[in-house]
Amino acid sequence: MVRTIILIGIMAVLTVPVIVFAQTAAAPQSQPAPAQPAAPIIIGPAKLAWLNLEQAILTCDDGKREFGGVQQYVDKKNQELEQLRKESETLKNQLNVQGAKLTDEAREDLQVQIEAKDTYLQRFQQDTQKDIETRRTRVVNAIGRKMIPVIEKIAKEKGLSAVLYINPTRDAYIDASLIITEEVIQAYNLAYPAGAAKAPAAAPAPAKKP
Repeated sequence: MVRTIILIGIMAVLTVPVIVFAQTAAAPQSQPAPAQPAAPIIIGPAKLAWLNLEQAILTCDDGKREFGGVQQYVDKKNQELEQLRKESETLKNQLNVQGAKLTDEAREDLQVQIEAKDTYLQRFQQDTQKDIETRRTRVVNAIGRKMIPVIEKIAKEKGLSAVLYINPTRDAYIDASLIITEEVIQAYNLAYPAGAAKAPAAAPAPAKKP
């Protein structure tokens, strides 16, 4: 079972405030104001937090349900693949055992069947793998898009300057108190409860009697 999840189409950093500078009215051309040195921009200390995005997507209620469906599809395709392999092996064993006793025409026909079966088997593997990756990517992107507003809401409530995605190749050490993964998962589950019942359709109005 392939567990690698490809994360696509999700912003890596949530940035906050844009600094807006006021403009002063231009002085008359006849009396230009003396040049003044630009005041230095003072930027306060940044408050950062980190998020394990893959963990959040995989273990939120939506993720468990959706990836459970993908895994069921993977299991089904693995069963089909195993059956195709057995059929191919049966034909090859038949050729090995009976090859010398078969007519040239029968042997050639069996070889054609084996080649066709192997070609189909290879295409089945390639198409299935592509389909599985497409399904996984679709789930990741769908949940990721819904998770971004949840992350932004938590960031604003905590007064964070930015939320960074954990990257093991970049981050040598992160204080556990700065990791908000579990908080994001809980907030997401509240915002998008898995299996929430849809509102029932309105009952049609009774027909008026003539």
